[in-house]
Amino acid sequence: MTIKDREFDHLMDKFEFKVRDSGDLLAWFEVDGKIVTRTRRSHKRGDLPMQHSIRQQLKLSEEQLRQAIDCRLNRNDYIQILRLKGLL
Repeated sequence: MTIKDREFDHLMDKFEFKVRDSGDLLAWFEVDGKIVTRTRRSHKRGDLPMQHSIRQQLKLSEEQLRQAIDCRLNRNDYIQILRLKGLL
């Protein structure tokens, strides 16, 4: 699955990831003050490199990532996925 820079940014906003701009765009997901997942993307425009790693860092299957990009998953759905995987 191909992830574009704007899709990644939209996911970070939708799931309310905290972000910091450094050499790359760093993002982390917090629940109750605890960091649960971390990821990052390069400042490259268009298709992002390391897409498989981004998906794994978000702890999503390919289908779940596709649903998130297609706006069929929200923050609460993402939290539920993380709970089912034992990360919360």
